[in-house]
Amino acid sequence: MPPPAAAPPATPAGTLPENPWPALWALCLGFFMILVDTTIVTVATPAIMDDLRADVTAVVWVTSAYLLAYAVPVLITGRLGDRYGPRRVYLTGLVVFTLASLWCGLTGTITGLVLARVAQGLGASLMTPQTMAVITRIFPPQRRGSAMALWGATAGVATLVGPSLGGVLVDAAGWEWIFFVNIPVGVVAFVLAWRLVPVLETHPHRFDWLGVALSGVGMFLLVFGIQEGQQYDWGTIAGPFTVWRLIVGGLVVLAAFVWWQARNRREPLVPLALFRDRNFSLANVAIATVGFGFTALGFPLMLYAQVVRGWSPTQSGLLMVPLAVSSILLARPVGRLTDRVHPRVLTSFGFVAMGTALVAAYALLGPRTPVWQLLLPLFLLGIGSAFLWSVLSTTANRNLPLSQAGAGSGVYNATRQVGAVLGSAVVAVLMESRLAAAGLGGGVGSAETAMASGTLPEEAWEPFSRAMAESLLVIPAVLLLGLLCAAAFEGMKHER
Repeated sequence: MPPPAAAPPATPAGTLPENPWPALWALCLGFFMILVDTTIVTVATPAIMDDLRADVTAVVWVTSAYLLAYAVPVLITGRLGDRYGPRRVYLTGLVVFTLASLWCGLTGTITGLVLARVAQGLGASLMTPQTMAVITRIFPPQRRGSAMALWGATAGVATLVGPSLGGVLVDAAGWEWIFFVNIPVGVVAFVLAWRLVPVLETHPHRFDWLGVALSGVGMFLLVFGIQEGQQYDWGTIAGPFTVWRLIVGGLVVLAAFVWWQARNRREPLVPLALFRDRNFSLANVAIATVGFGFTALGFPLMLYAQVVRGWSPTQSGLLMVPLAVSSILLARPVGRLTDRVHPRVLTSFGFVAMGTALVAAYALLGPRTPVWQLLLPLFLLGIGSAFLWSVLSTTANRNLPLSQAGAGSGVYNATRQVGAVLGSAVVAVLMESRLAAAGLGGGVGSAETAMASGTLPEEAWEPFSRAMAESLLVIPAVLLLGLLCAAAFEGMKHER
């Protein structure tokens, strides 16, 4: 996959292209691919369970492992781009991601798949901060809003397209192809980025390895404790290790991480000075709630569609089409508004629309609900998301100095992924607990035989649907925090 040694770079080091848009489109292709993989597994859950003889919690770890490996290193990979060049680090990450995709498709065990997804996440973490950093450095301030809008729209659409694309691939060729499809896309993305993305000036950096260790350990303990809590009845896991000790331990380690960032006088992993910018701080919290929502959304919807309604993966994935269509249609108009309308107005509308759509989905989710009624709240959900992904990314980074582009990008993307990790962990717990409360035996586990056989007793349709609907209610509750952040945004600056 590496290019021939004689292949010339797109532009001399430090020279900005006259037209930066081709570089952005090249980066967005790879960015789209890695974000599709954050949600594409949801629609393949029953197929993976059946083929690899895994339970739902294990399959959820296929997503959570990817998100954890994606979120934790992204704090430092932005700095790697500043030091070694964003183009070089992006291409390295693309190679790692593409090879890991091949590993995912070839594995024959759930453990091997989780490990391969960790490798995928590491590749994605190398790529993502470079996209935002390149936008910040090659676009002038007056055009940066439109460019960041495309980046944000790519993130939103990719997250929504995952289940739809995954359903088609699972039905047509098997679950392995949700990973194999990344190989030709990765090759094309590599060639385009090699030719079109400029070589930018680099800056020396120190690396806060203690910060990396603290953030990684803290996040793992917290997510493992939350996601596995129901499996161990919120009690003892092994020896002195209990679920609650892991969760509390994770919070303590994360608090130690923040303390170390404040004490580190050299070059902390997260420069706390970034958070002096009000919009940056608020946008980070807000995007975490969005990441939480879209990751948590897929599992209950896809299980409902396949277990209760008996739809194929393709039919189930098509439920997400209205979200993607409305997001795509609104991407360009919202991008234009981003440079002219106060971010408070745009993002507040987005959060209200998303919350309303999810409450409507909760009310409508039933075994015999007409399909057109299910599609209406999902279409509204896509409208709301169009006013969030691009606007929040622009709001977070526009006021930061160029010298902090890599650090700001890394923090923002890490925050978004942390929200996604917590979303997958929390929704797994809620699905288990609500199904158990509905009298379906051991929670999701009681439905596993039905998933493998493609049937669920008719008397269980209604309680299963209600359990999935109740699992969705955590999302608007979390989005309320994002709405409060949006209401506190201040006006945007166009000069640095």
